[in-house]
Amino acid sequence: MKEDILNHLGQDHVLKPLLEKIEFPSATSRGDLYESLIRSIVGQQLSVKAASTIHGRFIDLFDDAYPYPDEVLDFEIPALRAVGLSNSKAKYIQNVAEFFKTEKLEHKDWSAIEDEEVIKYLTQIKGVGKWTVQMILMFTLNRPDIFPIDDLGIQNGIKGLYQLEETGKELKKKMVEIAEPWRPYRTYASRYLWRWKDAGGI
Repeated sequence: MKEDILNHLGQDHVLKPLLEKIEFPSATSRGDLYESLIRSIVGQQLSVKAASTIHGRFIDLFDDAYPYPDEVLDFEIPALRAVGLSNSKAKYIQNVAEFFKTEKLEHKDWSAIEDEEVIKYLTQIKGVGKWTVQMILMFTLNRPDIFPIDDLGIQNGIKGLYQLEETGKELKKKMVEIAEPWRPYRTYASRYLWRWKDAGGI
């Protein structure tokens, strides 16, 4: 599969040098979807280090080091805030727990559900936005063809690599045009762009 992805994305001659210089982004799951959603909420607008610290304190609240929905809902908001969560994040985490409990999603098999259906379904939860679900699709469910067009890193990466001057809606229109030939591997192209941008442009 790796060679198929590289051969396909390599047809884009602007992207091709990145494929040759940057290590292939292998698919690695960060865990189950429920726990990944909670981890994502904890980490919103925080540095990686701060997010890891607060998430660790949050997980320590649970006997099995796992935030089962019933147990999350048993906590009062002040107890959740005591580990470093904001009031809104504490509520959003309980929203996720309530949704997964009510919908009986603990052992759900997501493999047969289309990407857009997953996004539409999970963004019903207050505090869970489209970008968050896209990250879950990319890094937890390992979906190969996600293009997070609203991600600032992807926007800046494409602007820099393809030397675009457009902004706003015009930029997004151009991004869609550029990314269309990457199908069905837009997740991999996006990960190359992130790595390229984080390295300061290679």
